[in-house]
Amino acid sequence: MSEASGPAADARADAGPDVDVDLRGAKDFTANPYPYYEKLRAAGPVHTVRTDEFERVWLVVGYEEARAVLADQRFAKDWRGLPGAPGESDPIFLNMLELDAPHHTRLRKLVAREFTARRVEALRPRVQQITDELLDAMLPAGRADLVDSLAFPLPMTVICELIGVPDLDRNAFRRLSNGVVTPASPEQEQEAVRAMNAYLGELIGEKRRSPGDDLMSALVRARDEEGDELSPDELVGMAFLLLVAGHETTVNLIANGVRALLDHPDQLAALRADPGLLDGAVEEMLRYDGPVETATFRYPREQVEIGSRVVPAGEPVLVSLAGADRDHARYPAPDSFDIRRDAQGHLAFGHGVHFCVGAPLARMEGRIAIRTLLERCPGLEPDAEAGESDWIPGLLIRGRRGLPVRW
Repeated sequence: MSEASGPAADARADAGPDVDVDLRGAKDFTANPYPYYEKLRAAGPVHTVRTDEFERVWLVVGYEEARAVLADQRFAKDWRGLPGAPGESDPIFLNMLELDAPHHTRLRKLVAREFTARRVEALRPRVQQITDELLDAMLPAGRADLVDSLAFPLPMTVICELIGVPDLDRNAFRRLSNGVVTPASPEQEQEAVRAMNAYLGELIGEKRRSPGDDLMSALVRARDEEGDELSPDELVGMAFLLLVAGHETTVNLIANGVRALLDHPDQLAALRADPGLLDGAVEEMLRYDGPVETATFRYPREQVEIGSRVVPAGEPVLVSLAGADRDHARYPAPDSFDIRRDAQGHLAFGHGVHFCVGAPLARMEGRIAIRTLLERCPGLEPDAEAGESDWIPGLLIRGRRGLPVRW
């Protein structure tokens, strides 16, 4: 990397001997990590980096290498059996995203049938109704924060109804979710994890006492072929994953997608002129600036070579979905936002056995929300007077806290 210039080279100057690049305090990294990923890819698809959150982590930024790691069963998601790892984990993390086969297979099977194309299509009228009601409430004011008014309440309402908690205190849950997923400090994360465990434990207790015809009640009652039921901790972990993943990615799919359109008026005009471009436009939104920046940690069970780099067993690996989806080797002119592009194969929802089970629902919600918003707000534009919201911190979620717009 000695001949590289730009952000990653600047960051490299402060790197220690045990990492390729030190990204701590790197200027504008959270707001726009793509130039950093581009410089890293120019030097190779895999690097060791130090960030504000991690002293040393392997970061995969090349598309082919990212896709390979996501599908490689030599990489474990469950860190609890690794040397030096603590023996216990908080219940909210006992979910299928953090588990390997056969436990992952067992848990995924219990929920996958709720997210098939047929089941999701049956939800379309309700998703459209919720979208219309939210826009009915939003439009008279002439301006709004699109995250608060549409991008957050739409998927949160849908997943709460699907799971069977329509009366969930969504603002309280949002605060807890932010504290766990994008904490401002380790202390805030610890407190949010404790509160989330208690919150979900109470929710599941209520489902045991008063079961209904919903997904959470079905999970409480579920038995596998051997008569095995979900443990209390597994139920908490499943509730956490469904509620958080069930809304977080869609919030930022909608908000990031609308922001991309507003930042590229020619593409917005093209979509308005030809609504038939919508499905492809949503895929390009996912590729160009998707809602998840990096996949959650993986750990090689043995020494593994990735892109000519040897990763020792047990060392943490992060796959940069955002970096991989801007790889020139996979997509021509990847930094251009082009709604006519064939964006198929992007990694915004992951790849392999941990591919997002809710992807069909997220896609449908995103398409309905964006189509209806553009139809009902022909003058949609950024609200410059409101200023810009903060970027969400950390490497997991990609997006801003809000999106002020007017029409």
